[in-house]
Amino acid sequence: MKQTKTIAPAFIFIAMAIVMMCIVSGCDGLKKRTDLDTPDSGTIHISVDESFKPVIDSEIMVFEALFPKAKVIAEYKPEAECFKDLIKDSTRMIIVTRGLTPQEEKFYKDSLTFSPTWDKVANDAIAIVVNNNSKDSILTMAKVRGILDGSTADKEIAVFDGLSATSTVRFAIDSILRGKPFDPKKVSAAKNSVDVINYVAQNNNAIGFVGVSWIGNREDTAQQTFLKKVKIAELECTCPEQTFIKPYQANIMRKRYPLVRGLYYILKENYDGLGSGFANFMEYEKGQLIFKRAYLGPAKLNFNIRSATMN
Repeated sequence: MKQTKTIAPAFIFIAMAIVMMCIVSGCDGLKKRTDLDTPDSGTIHISVDESFKPVIDSEIMVFEALFPKAKVIAEYKPEAECFKDLIKDSTRMIIVTRGLTPQEEKFYKDSLTFSPTWDKVANDAIAIVVNNNSKDSILTMAKVRGILDGSTADKEIAVFDGLSATSTVRFAIDSILRGKPFDPKKVSAAKNSVDVINYVAQNNNAIGFVGVSWIGNREDTAQQTFLKKVKIAELECTCPEQTFIKPYQANIMRKRYPLVRGLYYILKENYDGLGSGFANFMEYEKGQLIFKRAYLGPAKLNFNIRSATMN
């Protein structure tokens, strides 16, 4: 009995000492996780709409140069496949041409127990390219619509980066045809944007639909090579004056070009990890300037557009 009374106070003293150490240190050794990435370190996988490959490659290259401990591994694929990847544990972010619908937000919240965050970071456009020998590089939207739905007798064949699941195809059906189907005799598919450009270069009657980030930067050596193979068509302006324009940056930013679309990220992260860090980078100055340098329309920074007269 005497021995029990002697041990009990010592045991209580040791237990109290452990509790005090936890209070002082915050029990970091017990709670802190070492498997989580941070906004500027770690490795994540993202899925990106293939039509944005050139500009997102540039965003990742600069981000990783600024943060050497960070690694963003991008897989480029059709937009519908990117949305399928969003439910996978291995995919942290997708970059696509739209945000989530209310129904999709509810689905992902029920599946993930939290809602993904999303935002638009730039404005992009779909460029129409024609063969260098084509006599018709000025197109009305009525003619483009007629080629796609087969309602005209034009000989041109439209070429897309896939007949289903791509953002370019979805945009054409939703925004050009307004829900009407393609004429299968007038529309064909290539594997990707590069194959679209090559197909148009080899076929006089082909017109190709590609994201402007593949063809709109005249300072990019790869795109200079593409521009030697094909011509960018002019489309009728969505403005009071009757004129035809190309998908130049000013026309994209002012929504004068008729085939403008957004570039969005959707982030599946419920803590401040590397996905948040990369999203913030694209939204803030350095990332926005990369979009500007790629001749897209940055969505988060205001740039003045001034008219000028040339003699």
